[in-house]
Amino acid sequence: MQRKLLATAVACSLSAGLPVYAAAQSADQPATSSQDQADVQNVTRELQTLKASYAQEVRRLRELDMQVQALQARLAGKASGAPIPAQAAPASLAAQPAEANAEPSGSAAAENGSAGSQASASQAQQSPSSRSMQDALQQNASVFTRKLTIENGLTYSWYDRNQLTLNGFLALNAIFLGNIALQDVKSSTLTYDFTTRYGVSPRLTLSLDVPYLGRQTSYFQGGAGGSASATQEETTSGHGIGDINFSANYKLFTEGTTRPDTVLTLGVVAPTGLAPYGIKWETPGSSDGNDDSTDGKFSVPVRQPTGNGLWQVNLGVTAVKTIDPAIVFANLGYIHSFSRSFSDINTDPQVATPGSVELGDSYYFGAGVAFAFNERASLSLSFSDKISERASIRTATQPWTGVVGSEANAATFNMGVTYALTPHTTLVTMLGFGMTPDAPNYTLNFKIPYMF
Repeated sequence: MQRKLLATAVACSLSAGLPVYAAAQSADQPATSSQDQADVQNVTRELQTLKASYAQEVRRLRELDMQVQALQARLAGKASGAPIPAQAAPASLAAQPAEANAEPSGSAAAENGSAGSQASASQAQQSPSSRSMQDALQQNASVFTRKLTIENGLTYSWYDRNQLTLNGFLALNAIFLGNIALQDVKSSTLTYDFTTRYGVSPRLTLSLDVPYLGRQTSYFQGGAGGSASATQEETTSGHGIGDINFSANYKLFTEGTTRPDTVLTLGVVAPTGLAPYGIKWETPGSSDGNDDSTDGKFSVPVRQPTGNGLWQVNLGVTAVKTIDPAIVFANLGYIHSFSRSFSDINTDPQVATPGSVELGDSYYFGAGVAFAFNERASLSLSFSDKISERASIRTATQPWTGVVGSEANAATFNMGVTYALTPHTTLVTMLGFGMTPDAPNYTLNFKIPYMF
């Protein structure tokens, strides 16, 4: 009985105490929840602040890494004057704050930042300011970021032309009476060029080109000496310094969104080579042309010239525009030749005729495109054409007379490859194909510029 009474008392006590405890708990809960929410908000704000600061530091580290790599590449000669990245974060990095905020580890962020900077540096190397593109531009336009460049070049050209000569008259509108001769001229020229370019300022570059030529020309003639079955061959050669060329390149405009890089070129050619005027044509084996041993032979020049013999001035303009991932370039120019007097302009060995020579003005134009394979290699394709007007001669007693057949139109298609051998040396190869009879059949060119 006592146990029942004790259990009943405990149950009553519990039933009375539970509502009071529940009421006390419900009274304390709002205060506790409000405090926790305030703490969470404070911690969240602090976390967001730290994340923003962390992302900013990551971007700053990437920018500094890019600048260090650009400076190291420039000092090593790999960047060749590529511009240092700006302080502002690149768009590709600015678009990554969420990804940076999600990184839990500072070492991981540093590794990702280094990888991003290396990717950006690799992308910068593919830009038109890279070494390979500058090497291509140096051959087709001009580069103003190089202080001094010394270039050695070797060019081989081959020329082969056939000509049918008729010396007689047509009788009864059906029968030709006279000599029929088939002439073939094959000429090969090997030229060594020593070129120096000096950057006076970021907008002005001076250039000096000194060539040395070796030429050999073979003349073939069928029907020589009146014999339809006779075929003769005569060969002459010549070598010596060519015409020295001095030029200045000035950057008029720097490339913009729609405006290309524009370069103005002014050049002067000095007649330092052997002029072709007054070179005598003789029949091999005889000095007077009457020796019987020369029967069947024909006259050829005693030596080959190495220059044009006249002062010339050149004015041209070149435009270069970046069209990622390539660049396009075009040029247009004018060459004026000044008349000059010579003590002898006659090709007859027995006659000396003083006179003056004036070459016709020339106009040239061209266009091309260049691609960068990587930091060291590039490919360029271009077309060039040079149109020359008729030349004129004048003797002391005669007025100016045009030289028949002296007009020329030399068009060439060129393919070039550049490859950086060392941080200071580049190998340049160029192959040109003649597209008109006045242009060489083909031209093969090798250059090795050394940059200081």
